[in-house]
Amino acid sequence: MANPQTIWYNREKKLVETIDQRHLPFKVLNFEISTLDEARYAISEMVVRGAPLIGVTAAYGMFLAAYIFSGENFTISMNKAAEWLKSSRPTAVNLAFAVDEAISVISEQFDISKNTRLLFEYAESIKQREIECSKKIGLHGLELIKEISKTKSGKPVQILTHCNAGRLACVELGTATAPIYLAHEAGIPVHVWVDETRPRNQGGRLTAWELGEIGIPHTIIPDNTGGHLMQHGMVDMVIVGSDRTTINGDVANKIGTYLKALAAADNGIPFYVALPSTTIDWTISDGIAEIPIEQRNSNEVTMMEGMLGNEVYEFRILPEKSPVANYGFDVTPARLVTGLITERGICRATREGIINLYPEKRQK
Repeated sequence: MANPQTIWYNREKKLVETIDQRHLPFKVLNFEISTLDEARYAISEMVVRGAPLIGVTAAYGMFLAAYIFSGENFTISMNKAAEWLKSSRPTAVNLAFAVDEAISVISEQFDISKNTRLLFEYAESIKQREIECSKKIGLHGLELIKEISKTKSGKPVQILTHCNAGRLACVELGTATAPIYLAHEAGIPVHVWVDETRPRNQGGRLTAWELGEIGIPHTIIPDNTGGHLMQHGMVDMVIVGSDRTTINGDVANKIGTYLKALAAADNGIPFYVALPSTTIDWTISDGIAEIPIEQRNSNEVTMMEGMLGNEVYEFRILPEKSPVANYGFDVTPARLVTGLITERGICRATREGIINLYPEKRQK
């Protein structure tokens, strides 16, 4: 991993660069973003994915949009750009959060040069905010791993994760993986069970690639294997990320997360969700009823990529005439969540638990 960050501004080229996650683990390629259109494409087509990284990419997209709408009606045009950008993916709340914050920094009373500079500074600041959040999440989650490690008599702490909530989903360290990385650095033995996470295989293709690059012991498993491992005492804890969390603690994450939470609850295994506060939607309380669940293209299910020799090919794996339902996310009710690991600490997945960490959000 030559560049520890997954997104950055290239001052020489005057554009944004990010790792193109569509090609991993077969090729490590960068994707250049120089316009608002390219930022939206990167988000909708999953060049970038993961709630924190989507938010940062959107912030850079708003900065790049300022160059397009540098004439009259700047604010009106930017507001239209904001709504268009927010429509690229509906579930991750970081997208709307970042775009709305970007809009709040500009003003008709400023000239174009100042507005553009403010948007760039905002994009850089939200990127740094996510980096700092990941570090703090990692430190808080590390304490949980340390406590379990004390009971293992030197054997590895067995951690199961679903989808990718690593640096590829964020900017550095990640959310769910941050405590794992810090435990590995501290010399605490860990082993990670990596769900393949169909249909896009983000666990097998991204999480496993990340862990392998760092040298963290891991094993890729089919999505349906987690419950079996838990029944046989082979999982000590589950840590996943979140794309949107309600103020009451319901968690939207990659499809299949709910099933892992059910299996963990049935086997008495702690189920933690690692997330920065930018992923909390302070406006909704019922995740199942209120969080929009993205339905994606059926090709993600019917087709699969693989390497044959030195070339990457796409293969059909299902009958051509069979219909497909491709829900991108599901919602895990708060009652199944042992705790939320945030940048401010660990809390129960309840309204009171969350508000105690973020008292400024308490309604007066």
